[in-house]
Amino acid sequence: MKLTPLFVGATLLALTGSASAQTLTIATVNNGDMIRMQGLSSQFTEETGIALNWVVLEENTLRQNVTTDIATNGGQYDIMTIGTYEAPIWAKQGWLKPLDALSADADYDVDDLLPAIRGGLSVDGTLYAAPFYGESSFIMYRTDLMEKAGLEMPEAPTWEFIGEAARAMTDRDNDINGICLRGKAGWGENMAFLTAMSNSFGARWFDENWQPQFDQPEWKNTLDTYLSLMADAGPSGASSNGFNENLTLFQQGKCGMWIDATVAASFVTNPEDSTVADKVGFAQAPDNGLGKRGNWLWAWSLAIPASSQNAEAAETFINWATSKDYLALVAENEGWANVPPGTRTSLYENPDYQAAAPFAAMTLASIDSADPNAPTVEPVPYVGVQFVAIPEFAGIGTNVGQLFSAALAGQMSADDALAQAQEATLRDMTRAGYIK
Repeated sequence: MKLTPLFVGATLLALTGSASAQTLTIATVNNGDMIRMQGLSSQFTEETGIALNWVVLEENTLRQNVTTDIATNGGQYDIMTIGTYEAPIWAKQGWLKPLDALSADADYDVDDLLPAIRGGLSVDGTLYAAPFYGESSFIMYRTDLMEKAGLEMPEAPTWEFIGEAARAMTDRDNDINGICLRGKAGWGENMAFLTAMSNSFGARWFDENWQPQFDQPEWKNTLDTYLSLMADAGPSGASSNGFNENLTLFQQGKCGMWIDATVAASFVTNPEDSTVADKVGFAQAPDNGLGKRGNWLWAWSLAIPASSQNAEAAETFINWATSKDYLALVAENEGWANVPPGTRTSLYENPDYQAAAPFAAMTLASIDSADPNAPTVEPVPYVGVQFVAIPEFAGIGTNVGQLFSAALAGQMSADDALAQAQEATLRDMTRAGYIK
């Protein structure tokens, strides 16, 4: 499908009317797909006359900045890049504008959005953020190193197998780490990984009465397994590594396995960026035979804060950046394997995408298997797979993430980190009124 600027420009201008001389300020994360969007966005400005001011930030910094701005009605941004955690909470607070024009646009085809992704960005059926890309998490691994270790990766491995394989693939003399996992503190950094991992160990953040559960054996087993794995097979300085740092390590051939966002698949298999592009296999996130795998559900999405004075133009940009035509634009410029994944049913039905993206089926299966309404083995009072969908979680999750990152750095024991996590979380939940 070849995108014609004349056609797209006419469509967008019909939505905005005369929108020239407007400037939109967009806050986004410094992930590869967003940087690509920034690079292609000059076409949008040419077609509409709407100028774009980009604020591109590291993940934790982005979250802090946009949360502060929207909570104080600061009005600094016209479009914010937010996730599945923030969208419903902020919408219920009246902090986001509903995307009514988008939903009503037949060409946009909101019904084409994957149900799990669309549902996570809606409140009472109203869409408040449009997914730029959606993701779960899975295992990316070096097929050559797995073969050298004399092992074969199952399609759905256990944590026991991952531990065995990581240790077997580690080669310190040649700077090859058997496994790379997130260690950087943050509710959406190390705690995204560790919360998803903990689900497969039978752990919970809270029981049905909102009592924290870090003093239970399931969390100890989770953290002990993680720390042992990273000590034996992880990279040095791992407590500073998030998504981008581990992506670089994997692309440089320094990781035997990496368990992280499915969106990374196109970057590790791109020969222009990855030295191991032709040696990458994929498998589902690990489990422990308890009925839950250690994978998450997320969508980096574009939303309009209620404080924006340029809402109509902002919705026009969101339409452009999250449309089927944008996927075709990326495919035309970068190839089908590099289009933003995980948002549209039609993408996974597209034979061109299936042929170009060997990870497509595994990505879709991972997204479909993550259930935010039943994320854990035992019952819980919250929704969210790798987060707890309550306003207080951003602060609580980051506090716990700092403790677990300190344990990874060797600054405290696992038992001390868990004890302090239990104490701090109990105090915060009591203050917030969840525990009477």
